[in-house]
Amino acid sequence: MAAEAALAIGAGIAARSVLLTAFGFDSVIELLSGVTLLWRLSSEARGAAAPRMERIERRATVISAALLVLLSLYLVVVGVVGLLERLHPAGSALGVGVAAAAVVVMPLLAWRKRSANRVIGSAALRADIAETMTCAYMAAATLAGAGLNLVFGLWWAEYVAALALLFFIVRETREAVESARGGEHHDHHES
Repeated sequence: MAAEAALAIGAGIAARSVLLTAFGFDSVIELLSGVTLLWRLSSEARGAAAPRMERIERRATVISAALLVLLSLYLVVVGVVGLLERLHPAGSALGVGVAAAAVVVMPLLAWRKRSANRVIGSAALRADIAETMTCAYMAAATLAGAGLNLVFGLWWAEYVAALALLFFIVRETREAVESARGGEHHDHHES
């Protein structure tokens, strides 16, 4: 995930591509989700108390929701401005390659995580699996938009794909915000 994020963000900056940069930022969010999941599972394995586990889960959810809100705002503002100003991102073979690799790797990773979760039965891992699949959808949209720009010079396809990504990101953001609110609400009733 770190390599995917670095390559996608680097390729996006080099090509002035909103789409590739957004894909890279989503990879950063997924990386943070994975690190948080690892932290949560290792805390649980070390026998952390339930209240501490709830705080870790809530903190991770709030951070994830905030990052997703920022990513959504970035896509809307920069995508609309790019279309209106007719800013032409350069084609990026590296960006297309990273997106193509993610289209293959992310579903395989989600499948492996599902296999592990059959044994573990973790709600946090289930959420991480959903983020992995969202990354796969984003990779497919990125591959389509950046690929059309690279191969056919359809610069606007990147902006259309970036705005289409909002469907997935907003849904993921809404779920994260609802989870964060639910966690705060749940804690309030327990006190």
